[in-house]
Amino acid sequence: MAAYDFSPFYRSTVGFDRVFNRLDSLIGQEAKSYPPYNIEKVGQDAYRISIAVAGFAEGDIAIESKENNLVVRGAKAPETEDKSREFLHRGIAERAFELRFQLADYVEVAGANLENGLLHIELKRELPESKKARQIPINGAAPKTIEDKTVN
Repeated sequence: MAAYDFSPFYRSTVGFDRVFNRLDSLIGQEAKSYPPYNIEKVGQDAYRISIAVAGFAEGDIAIESKENNLVVRGAKAPETEDKSREFLHRGIAERAFELRFQLADYVEVAGANLENGLLHIELKRELPESKKARQIPINGAAPKTIEDKTVN
């Protein structure tokens, strides 16, 4: 993979340290391909991560959200060797996995469910009231009215 030097950006920007630090850390990570997953935008401020976890039960999977990180771990309980099972082809990988996702500010895990071999993790962006756009009323001087002072 190509190496990128972000030092010119550090010289010409202020306050973007986190962005460039995150880019540096992403470049160093290898692409995870197991288990396969999708990231969908399902609404204005709603997202879903769907992970293919065939062969895993709810008790075999742990989901942890801390600060802006989401970690999904899966591990099968060690089975005793069952001599009665003889595999001619073993294509369902039930190996342990760990997926890490960096969440944007104010994105929280709303819930998770396991359905048809897919683990769906629902995410929602909840902006605090202080960060939401608001309308500012314009206070001007009261309009002056001209009264007719003529006497009939």
